[in-house]
Amino acid sequence: MTRNSIRLIVAAGSASAVLVGFGMAQTSAPVARYEMRAGTMSGIMGGMGGMRGGGMGAAMGMAFGGGNRNAPQHELWLDLGSSRVPAGGPPKADHFMPAGAKLGLSVPLKTPVKGPVGPEEPAEKRDFQRPKGRILIFWGCGEHAPAGQPVVIDFAKIAAGQMPPGLWSSSVPMERRVSYSSSKTYGSWPNDEGKTSVRTDSSLIGAHKVAGNYSPEMTFTLTKDFMGALRTSSAGMPSGATLLRWNALPEATGYHASLMGGKMDRGSDMRDMVWWSSSMTREFGGGLSDWLSPATVARLVTSRTVLAPATTTCIVPAEVKAAAPDFQMVSLYAYGPEESFVYPPRPANPKTPWKPEWTAAVRHRSMTGFLLGMPGMEEAGAENGRNQRQQQQCQPKPKKRGLGGLGGLIGGALGGAVSGAGGNGDGC
Repeated sequence: MTRNSIRLIVAAGSASAVLVGFGMAQTSAPVARYEMRAGTMSGIMGGMGGMRGGGMGAAMGMAFGGGNRNAPQHELWLDLGSSRVPAGGPPKADHFMPAGAKLGLSVPLKTPVKGPVGPEEPAEKRDFQRPKGRILIFWGCGEHAPAGQPVVIDFAKIAAGQMPPGLWSSSVPMERRVSYSSSKTYGSWPNDEGKTSVRTDSSLIGAHKVAGNYSPEMTFTLTKDFMGALRTSSAGMPSGATLLRWNALPEATGYHASLMGGKMDRGSDMRDMVWWSSSMTREFGGGLSDWLSPATVARLVTSRTVLAPATTTCIVPAEVKAAAPDFQMVSLYAYGPEESFVYPPRPANPKTPWKPEWTAAVRHRSMTGFLLGMPGMEEAGAENGRNQRQQQQCQPKPKKRGLGGLGGLIGGALGGAVSGAGGNGDGC
């Protein structure tokens, strides 16, 4: 699987983004809209949250909790959009947090500066490499894949640059109300002006205020905090299927699991890429990996696209493991509650004209990621202690060649978490 084909697949996840209205009858659009996305990450994703670096890595690090990379991390993303232009100088806005957030008095919402865009390079001059290999698509929980699966997409049989047909659908939108393109003035956090990072012990509960020179002042009080961490385990079944288990989160509105894996050829390049989803309706991308409102999740539970909130297990079909013997990474999402605010409040009389000044929405989720065959979160503490003792005893050995292809790309994105998972077979 080539780098271009991977980029093609990753782009699919955001190709279905749409703007969704606030869902209230009103006589005019609000002057300003605010969106908070709060998350909890565990497993490999929690390890990503604990990383730090320079440049953009440092800016993104503000969104994630620090500390022990084996501990669950928090993430927080803030977006402010307004129909006004700044008054009295360049755009400036701040979110004043409760003390429990441990982010200082406020965090700055920075307005990005959009630079000039040059002419697009002609297609015939681009460094384009025809994708190779295949994608095998499975979906649904069960010991065996039903008839008609997998759907196979062979990149060698499609035109260069053409998006593979039937790879995903757009019926699960990314519910983003605020963006740079939909606002006259826009500000966001994390950014390179902030000096603090959300912490593993940060709390959102309490009074919040958003104030700036391009939007009305917003005040609201949150009663929902970061969700709990997902803890997972997996077990092989006699049929060759894999049983996934996870802990129930009290505020979860639904769950969705997915798996990406592959089979490599002798050159360590990915020959087949495997994509599985727990959805019974063949849904893979769009908002399933984002923050979804409880109303949308309820609809998706009814259609069997998302697993019901009482669900704590799912079986990955045996055919998925057989098709992806070299690499299997699972992601699990728990969608959570939402708190919404509007000012002034909607009048009791529907005939009364209503012109809201601002709206604010806070959504929650919890997610985890792990490689099949690795210990679950409930074993992480003991495993970490064993690893520390082994590091004192093990001698350095020559590095083996990495996964290459898809595994190499994912391993780089995860800061070596993937390439370091295999070991040398002797515990070192």
